[in-house]
Amino acid sequence: MINRKVPLRKCTGCREMKSKKELIRIVRNDEGEFSLDFTGKKQGRGAYVCPNLDCLEKAHKSKGLERSFKCAVPKEVYEQLQRELENSADR
Repeated sequence: MINRKVPLRKCTGCREMKSKKELIRIVRNDEGEFSLDFTGKKQGRGAYVCPNLDCLEKAHKSKGLERSFKCAVPKEVYEQLQRELENSADR
């Protein structure tokens, strides 16, 4: 039996290392548009957040996404991400 390595990523909110599958990827593509990537395969620079609103708020307060993307993230992006996280929780 072969033991495979589990990819770990750090949540930008709580700063904990977790399995890549446990986290939600936020992507900034070449045009500068932000979106949630539930598959983990979209093109662009990615940052990871736990699938709860607390971690998103922590990432916003600590400017974790700005650090990861090396650019300013507009307030509208956080609002959109919050709506999408709420909708994904309903699924």
